[in-house]
Amino acid sequence: MTSYYLDPFGCVKNQVDAETMMAVLNRANWFPASDPAAADLIIINSCGFIESAKQESINAVLACRKQYPDKKILLAGCLAQRYAKELAESLPEADAFFGNSNLTAIAKTANRIMGISITDDDDEVVLGNRPLLSLPGQAYVKIAEGCNNRCSFCAIPNIRGPLRSRPIPQVLEECRRLLDRGIRELCLIGQDLGSYGGDLGEGTSLPELLEALSTLQGHFWVRLLYIHPDHFPRSILEICRRDTRFLPYFDLPFQHGSAKILRAMNRRLDAAAYLSLIAEIRSALPDAVIRSTFLTGFPGETEEDFRELLDFQARAELDWLGVFTYSREEDTPAYGMKGRVAKKTAAQRKALIEEHQMAITEGRMERFIGRTLEVLVEEGVDEEEGLYLGRLYCQAPEVDGSAVIRSDRPLTPGTFIQGRVFGRAGFDLEVAPYS
Repeated sequence: MTSYYLDPFGCVKNQVDAETMMAVLNRANWFPASDPAAADLIIINSCGFIESAKQESINAVLACRKQYPDKKILLAGCLAQRYAKELAESLPEADAFFGNSNLTAIAKTANRIMGISITDDDDEVVLGNRPLLSLPGQAYVKIAEGCNNRCSFCAIPNIRGPLRSRPIPQVLEECRRLLDRGIRELCLIGQDLGSYGGDLGEGTSLPELLEALSTLQGHFWVRLLYIHPDHFPRSILEICRRDTRFLPYFDLPFQHGSAKILRAMNRRLDAAAYLSLIAEIRSALPDAVIRSTFLTGFPGETEEDFRELLDFQARAELDWLGVFTYSREEDTPAYGMKGRVAKKTAAQRKALIEEHQMAITEGRMERFIGRTLEVLVEEGVDEEEGLYLGRLYCQAPEVDGSAVIRSDRPLTPGTFIQGRVFGRAGFDLEVAPYS
């Protein structure tokens, strides 16, 4: 058998792509190596979203070629999809390139690189049978690919194409198989879950998908990630209230608080509408947790615009916030916009937003102290000392704080426990198993 080593970069959507490619390769008689030195083929699953991520993926190829001059190297993922022609001319360190438009063809590409007879495509791997790169108990489920929103700064439609939703029965079957494997948290992902089903016509929408998932038996969490706030489907609030397996956690990328900048970003609503949405969510679900992202340094962002963003941040009191500086991406409407902001200025604004958010997030986390809540145990840090890490419903994987669990009995990663929150350490919450 021929071996491969897959090095994943980028977002969790890229992670699902990596898992799918691994499943295809495994079924085609390849086997995963524990490190690149032991592999016949090294696959770099790249990110092509912003300049820093693109450079990181290219650097990974260069480093692999330097360290393993005799290995075959395949650059896969978004960067290869977006710049296949340019990279073929400028990056000879990679032996081949593989985009993300047809992941089931990865075995054919890998076999061709290695001089192995070509296999047929295999599309039987996407329904919950793939290897998982997440921590125990959690899996991402991609319910749609591509995006129709056309935010002026975003290259995703150029990389992944228009919105293509998966049919509800297919998503339902994948979730059922994952639950049968012992998964306890299903994180639904896409570029914008609020747009789900818009390309499939009547009878397919995010609320209808959640209603279908509610028919699944057993106890598990469903977390919704990435809902564009301009078309947040209000009816999901009642579904979350009625079935508490759907976590009251909402990731809403507001991006800015200035009406001028939001219009330039091709957003339809403004800060007032976003604050109203936040209030509506918290009124319907008092335990709701809201994460967002802000973008500083967008073309035309003045000091007045930035003050409006600071004001929006203070009034929104978001539980979690990620802040990014604008990356000028070719083939996006914002690329040619006037009023470019100096990188230093954008970075300073980012730092100020982050400084303000620290106190907001720490204050928002205080409300959980003294409560007994369900905890998903993820890993043992020092099991002899009874120290574990996990997450509460208010903490999404990888991006938020953790639950630091101190237990006098062994805990099993990938399982739920009841825990009492007894303290806070920065963004993390300290938890003791409840008995």
